[in-house]
Amino acid sequence: MTVITDLHHVRFRVEDLDKQQQFLEDFGMQVNREEDVLYARGTDATPYNYIAEQGAPEFLGLAFEASSRENLERIAAIDNAAVESLDRPGGGWVIHLTDPDGLAVDVVYGLTAEPLPAPSRLPLNMGNSHLRENQRAVIAPAAVTVKRLGHCVINVTDFRTSEAWYKQRFGLITSDEIVLDDEGNSIGAFMRCNRGEVCVDHHTLFLVHAGSPSFNHAAYEIADWDSLMRGHFHLTKQGYEQRWGVGKHVLGSQVFDYWKDPAQFTLEHFTDGDLVNESWGSHKAGIEELLAVQWGPDGSP
Repeated sequence: MTVITDLHHVRFRVEDLDKQQQFLEDFGMQVNREEDVLYARGTDATPYNYIAEQGAPEFLGLAFEASSRENLERIAAIDNAAVESLDRPGGGWVIHLTDPDGLAVDVVYGLTAEPLPAPSRLPLNMGNSHLRENQRAVIAPAAVTVKRLGHCVINVTDFRTSEAWYKQRFGLITSDEIVLDDEGNSIGAFMRCNRGEVCVDHHTLFLVHAGSPSFNHAAYEIADWDSLMRGHFHLTKQGYEQRWGVGKHVLGSQVFDYWKDPAQFTLEHFTDGDLVNESWGSHKAGIEELLAVQWGPDGSP
């Protein structure tokens, strides 16, 4: 049963909202400001998928989107959480939960917004497929190139405890579990939404056993390769700190580009990731595959 459809937003506290707004706009998002809060979004039909409040830098939590009001209430019943109206752009309802490490985890439903114009391009000409003829590959600039929030990675105190908590409430499926040794000890897992036969991102949430909780990064899907590379060079020219990229992951296959925002949180651009459904199952991988790239610089975010 589809309990949640996707990750909805991540929420932060930052010292300088002006600098943060400029970064998010340079990152390819539309930003709306309401007093001391920034709401940023991509082109998908959601009013925001990033929130920043004024204050000392801190990761404040993440939110999933329920597939129905009924499932929102089912999740709420597990922890006796109240279903409340959401006083933010787009309205809707929310429940407030707390994970085993004390991180705020919200579940939202019923938010409304119109999609924004998305970048478009002509077909690609590749070695075995020539689809564009008698046309130049003109890339029109776009104000918003981010499409949506794809996944979040968080470091946790105890992987198995957190894994059980998230799976019980949200019905997540393991895509790839990162195994350390022959005894089956694991450092974490890439987990995805379960939407049955509908294909979803290889991972929506990656939990990493780190001994203490912290934010690792959040990843935003970019419109296409050209948008990712235009974004890369624009962010470089604006003087922002690149964390890792451009490269192509082994697990998930995404083309990635990681950046530090002015508050020193890591946000990722990605495109061309794997899409899998329930029948794809669950797999195990070693630590070497976690950090490996098919091409691009070695390292990690």
